[in-house]
Amino acid sequence: MPCSQGIPTDLMFGKWKYEPENSSPVFIAFRSETKKRVQYDDIAEYKGRLSLSENYTLSIKNARISDERRFVCMLVTEDNVYEEPTVVKVFKQPSQPEIIHPANFLETEKLKMLGECIARDSYPDGNITWYKNGNILQPVEGAVVMSLQKVVDQSTGLFTTTSSLQFMPTKKDANAQFACSVTYYGPSGQEKIPSEPVVFDVHYPTEKVTIKVLSQRNTLKEGDNITLKCSGNGNPPPQEFLFYTPGESEGIRSSDTYIMTDVRRNATGEYKCSLIDRSMEDSTAIIVHYLDLSLTPSGEVIKQIGEALPVSCNISSSRNATVFWIKDNTRMQTSPSFSSLQYQDAGNYICETTLQEVEGLKKRKTLTLIVEGKPKIRMTKKTGSNKSKTIVCHVEGFPKPAVQWTTTGSGSIINQTEETNYVNGKFSSKIVISPEENVTLTCIAENQLERTVTSMNVSAISIPENDEPNDGNREKVNDQAKLIVGIVVGLLLAALVAGIIYWIYVKKSKTPSKHVNKDLGNIEENKKLEENNHKPEV
Repeated sequence: MPCSQGIPTDLMFGKWKYEPENSSPVFIAFRSETKKRVQYDDIAEYKGRLSLSENYTLSIKNARISDERRFVCMLVTEDNVYEEPTVVKVFKQPSQPEIIHPANFLETEKLKMLGECIARDSYPDGNITWYKNGNILQPVEGAVVMSLQKVVDQSTGLFTTTSSLQFMPTKKDANAQFACSVTYYGPSGQEKIPSEPVVFDVHYPTEKVTIKVLSQRNTLKEGDNITLKCSGNGNPPPQEFLFYTPGESEGIRSSDTYIMTDVRRNATGEYKCSLIDRSMEDSTAIIVHYLDLSLTPSGEVIKQIGEALPVSCNISSSRNATVFWIKDNTRMQTSPSFSSLQYQDAGNYICETTLQEVEGLKKRKTLTLIVEGKPKIRMTKKTGSNKSKTIVCHVEGFPKPAVQWTTTGSGSIINQTEETNYVNGKFSSKIVISPEENVTLTCIAENQLERTVTSMNVSAISIPENDEPNDGNREKVNDQAKLIVGIVVGLLLAALVAGIIYWIYVKKSKTPSKHVNKDLGNIEENKKLEENNHKPEV
């Protein structure tokens, strides 16, 4: 505190004093201008805290609330006494306010102590303000009630300010932030310190019940598990419910979830849940999709070639299903139909169906068709330019026939053969020979059903020939047949010409024979004459 009064030239000494209310002044410091010495009065509350400079400025360390008083600087000369007063104000910033004794929860429709906001050790005293979501709370009768209390510490003179808040929340106050602040005066004017916000759990009754189906997919199918969850919008939420399955009037008491495993199509229907007191409920419809497939016939089926086989694949489903056929891993364009079975009809058939709208709902049945047939043989031959002859035995049948070649006469078995791949019940066995003499080859095909034999004559003459068919077991004409047929045809033509000539001669000779008959009148002689006329011609 400076002594603002100018220092007189004839100053003798200066003093500082303070003036208690309703009491005599108390001197605390003295400085002699003539003797240049400083003296502090023995005042307990200022002991060790004072300092007086040469220009009579008084300094006080470790300010206290009690230092808030009127101090006076006295300058004394031989002729006069000068006094300069200074009024000291002391401030103490309070601690940050905090909400103590918070309620565990609040309940709608009930006025309840929310908590207390306390700001400690301030000077002068402060005021407390409450906030909800940053907005100032104003007192409302029966809903917002506040009370303020201030306590002074007699040893320090500091104030502790406490404000309690009673609050009746609504459902909207769930998750609301409550806070308070303390307002106090400092050297620069009014200041404010806020508290940390606090969120209170607001309890309110359930007003609505909701049932849901918990599933990772949008649709359900047979074999799935169904989890129903029931919830109430109260706080705290209900922990138990009654679940009602389709067609049942009695509820099943359970927690907020109800699980059904491996459901069937009869689980389709309306499901409900309610509070234990049945005061409110909710419902939901569940569809359990299904897909049935019936294939007739199915499994392994053995039929004979040429037989008819009706095939049907029937579908029963909760929605329209897509059906397609697969044969030997290749998708078919149409459904199979067999009016006359062939070897190429054999194979592995799959009838498959799916519900496009239901993930994972797929069914398939398999038909393994086996077409059996007795061996059939057709032999062909071809003469090559190098005098060799290629004889081919074309074989049909299932199971695959075993083929054996023999030569007629010797009956020896020919092992040097070539076979083609066995496809759709057909294959061929081939031999190449260059015979020195005419031979007859026999092709024998045999499976579990029958043994079939066919022969072919092969000549040693090297006349180029094309493939010629063979009808069953009939023996083949040898290579010389064509020459013999040519000779026979020639002889027949010659005989035909001779016959025609004879017929013309006979026709011409009829008139002379009648004339002879008239002349001679002897029938026997005419006959003899006619016979004699014929002899040279014959």
